[in-house]
Parts: sequence; structure tokens; C-alpha cells
Amino acid sequence: MEGGDLCFPALNSSCHKLKRSPSFTLLASVLLSFLSVLTAVLNLLLIISISHFRQLHTPTNLLLLSLAVADFCVGLLLLFQIPLLDGCWYLGDLMCVFYYILVVVTTCASIGTMVLISVDRYVAICYPLHYPAKITPKRAGVGVFLCWTCSLLYDVLMMKDNLQQPGRFSSCSGDCVVHLSPVSHVVDQVVSFFVPIAVIAVLYARVFVVAVSQGRALRSQVAAGPRKNRATVRKSEMKAAGTLGVVVFVFILCLFPSYSASLSGQETVIDAVSAAFMFFLAFFNSCLNPIIYAFFYPWFRKSIKLIMTLGVLKADSRDANLM
Repeated sequence: MEGGDLCFPALNSSCHKLKRSPSFTLLASVLLSFLSVLTAVLNLLLIISISHFRQLHTPTNLLLLSLAVADFCVGLLLLFQIPLLDGCWYLGDLMCVFYYILVVVTTCASIGTMVLISVDRYVAICYPLHYPAKITPKRAGVGVFLCWTCSLLYDVLMMKDNLQQPGRFSSCSGDCVVHLSPVSHVVDQVVSFFVPIAVIAVLYARVFVVAVSQGRALRSQVAAGPRKNRATVRKSEMKAAGTLGVVVFVFILCLFPSYSASLSGQETVIDAVSAAFMFFLAFFNSCLNPIIYAFFYPWFRKSIKLIMTLGVLKADSRDANLM
């Protein structure tokens, strides 16, 4: 091998670079850069919207804020994939472990937030009279804090061997590898993905049944003012449940292939194109979420307009009517 084919030409223990065509490297770099910037910008707009406008400070939107923060982090983490296109990690063994911790923490926090969103919609649809008392902004904030804290502690616990001796599982300089025991690997897949997905499926199945029954009841009602107002509230809740159901479904659809392949052990035998597609699908989900919100939520489109036109700089912008 020539020196240019090594990650660190001055080191005898250096890893070899992957043989990539220049056109592939350029195309992949441009695609990853574009996806990273787009994901970060769209989720940053959502973060600013919910954080700035008081009218959006609802329990459900606080959960969407948590999801947007996780997706924003994913957008930034995508930038680290660009130098990895040639198979080399240039930031050292400790940063490699931290990188994997950040990836897993954001993923676990996203899944945990999806569970919280499902609980929020379950209570809103199945127990609408108790929803304002049971689900408050303070409780939603506590749930988000616990979700992120537990994700971090769980991941640090799973990565303790890698943290104690970074790089112990690397075969050469420039390699970025973390290791979990077979038992820990299976436990991680089940606890961090399949159990939460089962909980989400059960909750949304119940929400769907109740929403259908309420929809039939509303269509059969022909009443005056007060009942119509209650019907409007219920319809708005069911519309929100439908929108967030789309978000949850897309999330599961994007992450399920990579998790199922990892649990079955097939990730080592699938071809490179399939592996690249699963990787792209998992990360692309973070870009899809704000697009879904922009399509279904008029308040998000209005807030984007105010942000882009610098309307948020006005003194009374926090009290703007977006509904």
C-alpha cells in the first residue's frame, strides 16, 4: 500500500482507506451535507417556534420540542459521516465512543418521546375530561427530562467497557468500533426499540378504537351550540392524534429495517446497497418529521413565516395568534 492509502501515513498501525471512486465520494458528501443542513434547519425552525410563541406552550408541543431537539442533533451528527466515507476516523478513540453515545442517546430519546406522545394522545382521546388535569406542561416537561436522563444513563451503562478503555476493540489506528456482548446487544435491541414499539402499538390501537367510536357518535349528533363546541374540541384532538400517528408510523417504518437486521444478525451479510439504504432511511426520518408538521399544522407554517421575515424580533411577537 502507498502512504496515500493509509488513514495516517506516518503510523505503521494505521488502517487502510476504503477504495471509493471520486465520483461516489463527491456525490455521497454532497448528499450527506445537504441532508444534514436541511435536517438541522427544519428542526431548528420547529425548536424556535415552540420555544418562542407562548400559544404553542402546550404539553403535546413540548413533546414535539423534545423530538425536534433529538432530530436536530441527528442532523449535526450526520456531518461526522462525511469523513467516514473513506473508512477512516480522525478524531481519536475517545471521541469515537462519545459519538456512538450521542447517536444512541438521541435515538433512545426519540423513541422514548414517541412513547410519551402516544400516552399523551391516549389520555386526550380516551379520557378527554381528565386530560387538562392529568397532562400539564409541567408534567410533560418532567417526562421529557426523565426520558433524556434515562437514555443517557442507560447508554453510558451499556458503553462502560468502551469508556473505560477507548479503542480496545479497534484493530488499527483510524478505526471507530464499539463493542457490546451478545447478551447486551439483544437486551439493548429489545429494551430500546421493540418494547417501546409494542407499547406504542397497544396505545394507538386503543386510541384508534375510541376515535372511531367517538367519530360515529359525533356524526349522529344533531345539536345546538354547546354540544357543537364540544364536538369541535374532540375533532381537534382526533386530528392531532391522526397527525402524530403519522409521525409515529413513519418513525417505526424508517427505523424498523435496521433494528430488525441488527437483532437477527443479518447486518453482517446484507449487501452494501441495502446497508446504505437502511442507514439513509434511519437518518432521513429526522428530516421528515418537520415536513409532516408543516403539511398538517397551520401554526407551524405561520411561525416559519414570522421567523423568516424576522417577525419574531418584534416586542409582542411571543403573543402572536398562530391558531
